[in-house]
Amino acid sequence: MAMTNKDLLTRRDRALPRGAATSHPVFVQRAEGSELWDVEGQHYVDFASGIAVNNTGNLHPKVVEAIQHQLTQYAHIGFPVVSCEPYVQLCERLNVLAPIENAKSVLFTTGAEATENAVKVARFHTGRQGVVTFTGSFHGRTQLALAMTGKVLPLRSGVTPSQAGIFQVPFPIPHHGTSEEESLRALDHLFRASIAPDQVAAIVIEPVQGEGGFYQASKPFLQRLRTICDQYGICLVVDEVQSGFGRTGKFFAVEHADIEPDLICVGKAMGGGLPLAGLIGRAEVIDGPPPGFLGGTFAGNPLACAAANAVLDVIESEQLLQRATQIGERIQAFLADLKNSSDSTVLPIGDIRALGAMVAFEIVTERGSNTPDAEATKRVATTARELGLLLLPCGYYGNTIRVSTPLNINDDILEIGLSRLALAMKA
Repeated sequence: MAMTNKDLLTRRDRALPRGAATSHPVFVQRAEGSELWDVEGQHYVDFASGIAVNNTGNLHPKVVEAIQHQLTQYAHIGFPVVSCEPYVQLCERLNVLAPIENAKSVLFTTGAEATENAVKVARFHTGRQGVVTFTGSFHGRTQLALAMTGKVLPLRSGVTPSQAGIFQVPFPIPHHGTSEEESLRALDHLFRASIAPDQVAAIVIEPVQGEGGFYQASKPFLQRLRTICDQYGICLVVDEVQSGFGRTGKFFAVEHADIEPDLICVGKAMGGGLPLAGLIGRAEVIDGPPPGFLGGTFAGNPLACAAANAVLDVIESEQLLQRATQIGERIQAFLADLKNSSDSTVLPIGDIRALGAMVAFEIVTERGSNTPDAEATKRVATTARELGLLLLPCGYYGNTIRVSTPLNINDDILEIGLSRLALAMKA
């Protein structure tokens, strides 16, 4: 008897706690490139990329080949026990790619580990405890990362973050009422009223917010943060777990700002679908902690490292940085046409924003406004799925649709996805 999504959902509900949620009630049977098929044979165009993981698509042949080859040699050795060359090779390559002079890297398993270890390193380097993050941010679901995260629902519902020394200031979103100057003024007030800057170890920011809604920190804003950190001896940490590995048309989003951060958190797309994360930093900062301070049992797993080295090869050989820019321009033009359409059945679109292929748009209550319509946003995602398109809503106000296609999606599949999105916008 053939499996159905409904049958599998019943099994899932019996076996899993409801906190382990999935956006769409779909069970995948097969995935390739930018397409998925569920257990009932339904076809989907993937505009989610496994939450910006599949930048090189699902099961890229070169990534699969690298994993298969590594699997003939060894699968796990435990890097704290003995070393392996794929780990070292990947770190060497990250050090060259990062916009940090004299960089060193270390690998982990999840993005939350990367952000938490960034704080550990910054605290060790500075001898301070304070950490400043921004509203709308997402840095992970573990306890410290959760305290750093600037969004309550659903991540912090019923859970009061217990980490001392974590402070948040408003992320600048001008069309929702917070200018860059107001954000910087809030930081100044924080330093005057709540924690002195000489007690702050790190300012942590996503150059482009992920779960928060793909809001962008501008070049002048990031440059101002760099100046403030230099002034007070604070580590500037950029969380590139979602925005890295070519997503924005640069290898790292922070490159658009022409600054050098002290630490860069990476993950998601790095492993080509396998769990892998990392922390890149200035040697002066990251090389301070003693042996055993960084790492973990599965950190830098050889299979994931082999996959990541193949991902780097694919990004270079297929020119995916340039392709990300092309994809972003096409999606942005499509959304602008949809926003300006005379068709009154199309839901009102507010702000449209894109940095490379990191594209998002807001659904609002009426044309010309910025009033969020979170319920309509949920309907669009549901209707899109029924039409065979996977989308992920997000945002501080719950009214943002993010579009994160694989960076090697071909034009035909991209257009099929956009045509399905156009229909879904009449939900």
